[in-house]
Amino acid sequence: MPEPALRLGPDARAELARWHWVEATGSTQDWALEGAVPDTGSAVYLAGRQTAGRGRRGRAWQTPPDSALALSVLRAFDRPLASLAPLGLAVAVRVAGALREAGGPRIGVKWPNDLVVGDAKLGGLLVDVRETSPRPVLVLGLGLNRALPDDAAIDQRWTDLAREGWPVDADALASTVLDAVLPALARFDAEGFAPFAADWPGVDVLAGRLVRVQVGDGWRDGHALGISADGGLRVRHAEGEAVHHAGEVSVRVAA
Repeated sequence: MPEPALRLGPDARAELARWHWVEATGSTQDWALEGAVPDTGSAVYLAGRQTAGRGRRGRAWQTPPDSALALSVLRAFDRPLASLAPLGLAVAVRVAGALREAGGPRIGVKWPNDLVVGDAKLGGLLVDVRETSPRPVLVLGLGLNRALPDDAAIDQRWTDLAREGWPVDADALASTVLDAVLPALARFDAEGFAPFAADWPGVDVLAGRLVRVQVGDGWRDGHALGISADGGLRVRHAEGEAVHHAGEVSVRVAA
């Protein structure tokens, strides 16, 4: 797989401090976690193939050759760490919108980090905290199925862009995604989550649906009501409304 030819707009180029590419790596997330932190802007780590990719809660995220987008972005933030919790959600909103605008399918976001078409997973995001002082340093990873083989070893319902009628080439996909992600990181650092929250209803696939929320060792059913100002999932349970946060719970669609 050749090195991609990125075609980025001016806002993305202004945010890009440097980028790295390899044909294969274990995990772009682990690679970025070991990289040098830019003084300003973002460093991008992009691979043609992952052999030990990972998702949320330690789940495996494999990337066969030339079949999926796998990248991670390393960045230091001026905002306090506590305010960075909804960063992955903000980026998911922007990526879903950008892919739709570029001609892709009607991609939605399943809170907190899955990109989906209907109820089939198309991709996901993962945010790791690398450092907390003197500035928080985070690594945001993104995986997106482009054209997976039929026998892909995925333990849930999945889809890819080719199956959804959008056979986009790898360079165009990486460019579209980075054109959305890089300016989003800069804007989040400057303005927080509020500018992204306004676009959430347009991509929210859980709104009004019955969901099961795992809290500790138990499950609670309720109806999803959207998100709170800090990116938590609002759920109306039998005993009243509660707000759940991504680091604390797991969510499944119940019906």
